[in-house]
Amino acid sequence: MSRRRDYDDRYDQEHDRPKKKGGFGTFITTLLLVIAIGVFAFSAYKLYGYWAEYHKGESEYKDLNKQYVQIEPAPETAPAQTESEGVILSDVEALEKEDKLPEEVASAKKADAEENGTVKTLPEMYNPVNFAELQAINPEVIGWVRVGGCDISYPVAQTTDNEYYLHHTFKKESVFSGCIFENCDNSKFFTDQNTILYGHNMKDGSMFAGLRKFWENEDAIRNPYFWVFTKDFIYQYRIFSCSIVSKMGDPYRTRFLTDDYAEFLKTMQNASEVDCGNVPLTTDDRIVTLSTCTGNDATRRIVQGKLQQVYIAKYRQ
Repeated sequence: MSRRRDYDDRYDQEHDRPKKKGGFGTFITTLLLVIAIGVFAFSAYKLYGYWAEYHKGESEYKDLNKQYVQIEPAPETAPAQTESEGVILSDVEALEKEDKLPEEVASAKKADAEENGTVKTLPEMYNPVNFAELQAINPEVIGWVRVGGCDISYPVAQTTDNEYYLHHTFKKESVFSGCIFENCDNSKFFTDQNTILYGHNMKDGSMFAGLRKFWENEDAIRNPYFWVFTKDFIYQYRIFSCSIVSKMGDPYRTRFLTDDYAEFLKTMQNASEVDCGNVPLTTDDRIVTLSTCTGNDATRRIVQGKLQQVYIAKYRQ
């Protein structure tokens, strides 16, 4: 009887004792929770890093626009050239060498004066970009591109390769958004048959992401011009094609034989996915190709314009 009582007492004590908490199942649950929190924290950190890079790059360009660019009046409203305003140099290659240009202008003036008793020059336009101060920040600046229909306004740099400015800003900060840059094989004077400017298609709409507007908003193409401002000249381009192309091929060639160039211009105009109007093209034309990515590594989005007008840059006193 006492043995039975001792057994019952031990049984009661064992079953009244609190059960051990935890075990393998609880450990796994805790581990998964810790991993989930870690993944969330890492993702949040990465997202913050992306945002910070986007913000850093775009803040730099907003400051540059605010401090060194004064579009007043906007170039799109500049009066059209009349015959009395000047002679356009017949050979665009004359712009290749800065020291030769004054000779070409003087020659054009002299020939016109001898023939008509009048003097004509290239038309002038106020340059809205302070290149003296921009060059002090980065001597590799060669221009400033403005695409009014897409709210694009950025400095253009050029160096000896096409890698550096992919992920370095105009101020040479290491930022993913990089800088708008000219193909390293192109002349910085925009005299090649095809001058190529590259820019990222950023998710926040910055850099060359705005080129999408030509496809997405029919109002954008109603302003079918873009501009390249340089220290000495201002170039106005008339858009003739907006297309999606292979990342390899003719759109990324800078020079052509005459017959090949004629075929290239015709092909690109026919390939346009946007109605850019009837823009006459000849092998004497010089074009600029604005290029950005599409999200598909095999293709690129490009907008192309032909040189419409050259202005001598004039600066406000």
